[in-house]
Amino acid sequence: MKFLLVGINSKYIHSNPAIHYLKLYAGEEYQNTVELAEYTINHLKEQILSDIYRRRPDAIGISCYIWNFRMVQELLPEIHKVLPGRDIWLGGPEVSFEGDEVLAQFPYVTGIMTGEGEETFRELLSCYRDEKDYHGVKGLLLPDGFTGSRRELSMDELPFLYTDLQEYENRILYYETSRGCPFQCTYCLSSLERKVRLRSHEKVEQELSYFLAKKVPQVKFVDRTFNCNREHALFIWNYIREHDNGVTNFHFEVAADIMNEEQLAALAAMRPGLVQLEIGIQTTNDKTLHEINRYADTRHIAGVVARLREPGNIHIHLDLIAGLPYEDYESFGRSFDEVYVMKPEQLQLGFLKVLKGSPMYHMTEQYGIVYQSTPPYEVLYTKWLSFDEILRLKRIEEMVELYYNSNQFRKTLLVLEQAFSGPFQMYSRLADYYEEKGYFINTPARSYRYQVLLDFAMEREPEKADLYTELLTCDYYLRENAKSRPSFAADQTCYYREMADFYEKEEKKPEVLTGYEGYHAKQVMKMTHMEAFFYPVWENCPEKICERWEKPGFLLFDYEKRNPLTGDARTVLI
Repeated sequence: MKFLLVGINSKYIHSNPAIHYLKLYAGEEYQNTVELAEYTINHLKEQILSDIYRRRPDAIGISCYIWNFRMVQELLPEIHKVLPGRDIWLGGPEVSFEGDEVLAQFPYVTGIMTGEGEETFRELLSCYRDEKDYHGVKGLLLPDGFTGSRRELSMDELPFLYTDLQEYENRILYYETSRGCPFQCTYCLSSLERKVRLRSHEKVEQELSYFLAKKVPQVKFVDRTFNCNREHALFIWNYIREHDNGVTNFHFEVAADIMNEEQLAALAAMRPGLVQLEIGIQTTNDKTLHEINRYADTRHIAGVVARLREPGNIHIHLDLIAGLPYEDYESFGRSFDEVYVMKPEQLQLGFLKVLKGSPMYHMTEQYGIVYQSTPPYEVLYTKWLSFDEILRLKRIEEMVELYYNSNQFRKTLLVLEQAFSGPFQMYSRLADYYEEKGYFINTPARSYRYQVLLDFAMEREPEKADLYTELLTCDYYLRENAKSRPSFAADQTCYYREMADFYEKEEKKPEVLTGYEGYHAKQVMKMTHMEAFFYPVWENCPEKICERWEKPGFLLFDYEKRNPLTGDARTVLI
């Protein structure tokens, strides 16, 4: 008997922990019975169908989420046609609520495994093996009714997924130390389970030790609010800090407003790159926060984020959600500006998704929320936000992705922001500019985006054309592996002789380029010449130009990249 568990992920680098949990929890006796198949939504439907058919399963289980349910809906009738008579089971959050509708739509689906499926699946396998009726298995929604709820598992009962890392090569490792969330955010399914279950420190220590010993690149914790139990969070943060291997990065989703001094101190002591944090702020509108059951103090959160940023060792990702109750276009713009000034490394501008089973799902009529009929059920408009405004925010979102989250234009944006009433207005005007030029249809290549931003800035402030040219040249060299100067950069041919004289002087008696002793002037010039530019700007003082060197035409710039020879963090560019 072969039971095939199917996971369809949004990208290749993702994996589906659910089907791996099911197989491992089933135990050794079923390891030859259960087979796993993982695909992505980018596969053609015909490719997935043919691969499932080739495996010739006796029963099939498909894990259903908002990102893959469209594909699943297209596959189900075709699987039924090419593999008639096979039992087809569904599971996952997309079918655990309103499951009767799913069974009515697909009458050839055998049933749905609701909620946590580990025990349900193991008992179902025993029914197949022993040829017993599965109506006695709790946790199943069948065409003729629900078999009853099942107990919640202890977190220590869950198996560890990563005994064979070859299976996860080039994929994100998802790790879970808790289930449930103490908060009741109305848009989130985690609000349905307020009790938080924790994996024991003993098990967590063993598993973290394994990740660190194997030097995996990244471990992404999927705990809904990782630091809701302060002692648990502190134990894990202290452990990874004390056993840091210098390689592995750990990602956590946290609530900033509940962090205490001890947690902040532990995070401040981390190696740069050891930890990255995702913080869901969602909105700074007090009425909206109250309506969605988030009782957060934006000023306090801003203070915590500032404390987290201060040591410069943690990558911070902040989230906003458009389409929430009582948030109109102007209000969202204010939320955007208030979160933007917190200076995260990444700012995610997301849109409300009305998830089946969430409290928000049952309140859409009250709020006048109209959303897509098919996954991912994203908001189309509300009482407060029109469809036109949603479309405008979509364009602004793309500008934020291209120009802020890419980290390609940091120095230019610091100056350009000052030409607008706020960051939201700047990205809004940039989106208008893209629309006018047709760039949303013919998206500029990565390297040409510098020219587009220069054109936009010069249109806004033509009197600062030289400044923006040099700022973008600076950004270009900081981010691109350039083999030639960009077309918009100032011509430096007339300075080549002076540059050569400078390097030859430094070779004889280093005064500026210390740490390059023993290298021939031509070698040093080759290493530094492609980073040379005029009028670079200090990040912390965007309007102040660096002081000139003793000869005209040369400027010294203290810059955050490390010296390629000495490792010194202060590099002088010419």
